[in-house]
Amino acid sequence: MWRRVVSGGHLRLLPCRSIPRRSAASAAANHPTVSSAVNSILLRSLKEHYLEVSKMTPPPKVNPPSPFTIVKGALDADGPVLKRTYNDEEISLYVMRLANLAPGGGGDEDGEDDINQLFLHVSIAKPAQKEALHFLCGLYPDALGIHSVSMRPKLETTGFLVVPTKYNGPVFEDLDEKVRDALHSYIEERGVNESLFPFLQAWLYVKDHRGLMRWFQSVGTFISKDKSAKND
Repeated sequence: MWRRVVSGGHLRLLPCRSIPRRSAASAAANHPTVSSAVNSILLRSLKEHYLEVSKMTPPPKVNPPSPFTIVKGALDADGPVLKRTYNDEEISLYVMRLANLAPGGGGDEDGEDDINQLFLHVSIAKPAQKEALHFLCGLYPDALGIHSVSMRPKLETTGFLVVPTKYNGPVFEDLDEKVRDALHSYIEERGVNESLFPFLQAWLYVKDHRGLMRWFQSVGTFISKDKSAKND
């Protein structure tokens, strides 16, 4: 095996076995120009990609289906995206792309299907109840399917998912067909269906885009501060 080493602005190859484990760190410490060159290359690359991402065209603005409303600050948090009331119930919707739960699990080499396979987490809470009824669903452009139904603590500031500490309910497909159909009707009556897909797809695009922009900025700022400290 060989590794590339920067020396005097040129690249040369050295066998890995001839370099002690700590030699890379000591080389950077003893030769500040090496570290400075690496930082400059990294900063330039980050800036180029940041500018490229900033020019990406956002999707057309899509409003959520009524009566759902967007939760304030949802783009900058991991909590619910949409909320609505239904009689005395408070319904909260959380969404994630398939790629966020199982990287590389979308089955499409180009990743084009990842954004078309959304995981929708539906929380239905009642004022007098300590627990809420939770549906984990697969949301697609033309369909919604229930994966599981469980009772869990109400989601307030606990984030996207709460790990159950007791029996989490039967496998949904093992339920009687009439029960499955009734549960689908239950959430459809509350407006949880495929009509949510266009908004949630666009919302996730914007959220991912903002997250990527911030990542480039934060990494660049970190490297820049390191560079400035060494120059002082």
